[in-house]
Amino acid sequence: MSVVHKRIRPFNTRETYPEQNLDNDLCQAVVAGKTVYLRGQVPQDLDTRENVAVGDPVGQAEKVMDNIELLLGECGSALPHICKVTVYLTDIRHREATYRVLGRRMKGVFPVFTGLVVVALARPEWLIEVDVIAHLP
Repeated sequence: MSVVHKRIRPFNTRETYPEQNLDNDLCQAVVAGKTVYLRGQVPQDLDTRENVAVGDPVGQAEKVMDNIELLLGECGSALPHICKVTVYLTDIRHREATYRVLGRRMKGVFPVFTGLVVVALARPEWLIEVDVIAHLP
C-alpha cells in the first residue's frame, strides 16, 4: 500500500528564485495523515511572489502570519491547531517586535516554540521566516 500525501501549492525553484541556479520541486504545505507541515513562510505574497514590508520586521511578521493562516485554511486546519513553531530571525534586535506579532496572532494556541537567529535567509530583504507543524481537526 502506498501513502500519498496531499501537496498544497506545488512550485519549482526555477520560477521562485530565477536569480539562482536551482531546479527543485517543492510545495508550500504537505498534509500527511492528520499532520500539516508548512514550508518556512516569509514576507512574500504567495500568489505574486512580491516581497512585502521590506525593512519592516513588524510588517514582515504580519505577512508571515497571513500566509500561515491562509495555508492552514487551504489544508483544512487553522491557527488553533498549530503544535510547533520555528522562527528564524536575521537580527536578534527584531525578536521583541516580531514575537509580539506572533504572540498576538496565536493568542491562546500555546504551541511549542523555537527561535533561532541566523546569518541570512534565502533573500537578503527577508528578516523573518516561520515554519509550522499543525494538526488536522
